[in-house]
Amino acid sequence: MTHVFELETTIKQMIDEMKGLIVTVGLTGSPKEIVLITSAFLYKFLNDRFVVNLRQFSKEIGQLAQNIIADADLMDAFYDEYSQDVEFKYEDTIDYLVRFTTQDKFYKKFDDALVRISEYERNQRFSIENNEGEREPLFTRLCENVDAGYRDSFAKNLFKIFIKDRFDFSEAFTGSFDFYSQIFEYLIKDYNVASGTYAEYFTPQAVSAIIAKILVHMSPVEDRVYDIYDPSAGSGSLVLHLANELGHGSFGKKANVYTQDISEKSTQFLRINLMLNGLTSSLKNVIKGDTLMRPAHYNIPHEVSSGIKHFDFITSNPPFKIDFSATRNDIERRWQETDRFFAGIPKIPNKKKESMAIYLCFIQHILWSLKEGGKAAIVVPTGFLTAQGKIEKAIRQRLIDQHWLKGVISMPPNIFANTGTNVSVLFIDKANTEGKVILVDASYLGEKRKDGKNQRTVLSESEIANIEDTFIHQEEIEDFSIIVTADQIKERNYSFAAGQYFPVRIEYVDISEEEFNHKIVTYTTEIGKLFEEGHRLEQDINKILGGLKYE
Repeated sequence: MTHVFELETTIKQMIDEMKGLIVTVGLTGSPKEIVLITSAFLYKFLNDRFVVNLRQFSKEIGQLAQNIIADADLMDAFYDEYSQDVEFKYEDTIDYLVRFTTQDKFYKKFDDALVRISEYERNQRFSIENNEGEREPLFTRLCENVDAGYRDSFAKNLFKIFIKDRFDFSEAFTGSFDFYSQIFEYLIKDYNVASGTYAEYFTPQAVSAIIAKILVHMSPVEDRVYDIYDPSAGSGSLVLHLANELGHGSFGKKANVYTQDISEKSTQFLRINLMLNGLTSSLKNVIKGDTLMRPAHYNIPHEVSSGIKHFDFITSNPPFKIDFSATRNDIERRWQETDRFFAGIPKIPNKKKESMAIYLCFIQHILWSLKEGGKAAIVVPTGFLTAQGKIEKAIRQRLIDQHWLKGVISMPPNIFANTGTNVSVLFIDKANTEGKVILVDASYLGEKRKDGKNQRTVLSESEIANIEDTFIHQEEIEDFSIIVTADQIKERNYSFAAGQYFPVRIEYVDISEEEFNHKIVTYTTEIGKLFEEGHRLEQDINKILGGLKYE
């Protein structure tokens, strides 16, 4: 049996070869590269999973795979049993299409197969809905992203990569969440840069894992299915870690995933992430659109105030600062009759519109979308913890006055490779009736490593475990964590910074009278020497100034 490490290496080599192929058609670094790589990878993965599952089904019922493909009733039975599978006809598979790679205009045959796959009725569930209710297909004509003169060679060389290895070993399709999260991160790592559009920031695996672990374990949870949500989902790292912790952790629970994100690129990444991890049932809840202007998830469609869906768990790593001046006033008018933005919406500055603190709107939206008794985790710039701006302070005040804040973790600098902003994580629990808050300062942890052109701080496994255990078990550790009350926070002007609450410790050392007198003499002598040197410098300067003449 192929070891997981070898399998992971094989898959990464395939991804590297596909990226090398992009170089030959002159699209490296272009937006089209992302579409080509992710779509090709997803097609290969879905094709091989279809073939493997079809062979397994053939063994179970004692029929040849070719006979099953030709029998509509048997194919229906197959898809009923393997409900996560994307529908393929034999003419859509790599095994069939590879026969035609010697023909001219092979790329058209490949593109036709991708369009057919997207149009099958069963596969409509794999499309993504936008704010207007339109569905965006699973695949489009892939090769049309390549210049006409390169299309045929691109498609043919792509199939040469496809047929090198078939992922038909069991590990490829029964891999753990950790396995697929690593594969997914490798797939998108070259395209995962902050472009200034909502949540195209990628939350590191370690941070996502810490957040998920703490959210699920920081207070008692029931044995049921939970609705979990990310309003700025990006590629889904945060919300999928949470789904995994609920669905495959010690509690044995499951989760319905709901997301929204304005970025088309991020939403496409999220779809791949969900499909790799077997969460295709939640694809219908993935919406591409503007969360602040038009939140997409309602219990009663189109009833803005009464129909909004509320969630058991919410995670979010929202963009911190963005120019949203084009929609800012519309957002305010649309929601002014509700408590959604209770603290206010940042004003439009005359200059530096890109500095508008959009994350403050997301924090308020999350509080508004969270069920009574619900839990949330929000990544924020560390400056938010003490900022005295009207909106920042009003948000912190509500969190404390309502006893919703469960705790704060200040992360190390450069924990995100693509931003130098120091970040912290707010943990919110609307069932936190005691009002006690744990503040954790993990800012000095981690090891600095080069990540491409950037420097990134990486937490060790023991450091991750220490952060999680300290928070979950509410432990106080000198200069690392402290538990404070709501009243103490109010006294400190609603500051959430751990360092302001750590006790100041003065170290006393017993010395003899002789030692004391010796130190005093030494200090007096050294200070005298400094005074003498200062006096000489003063005389030299006066002498120089006295010698200056006007010419």
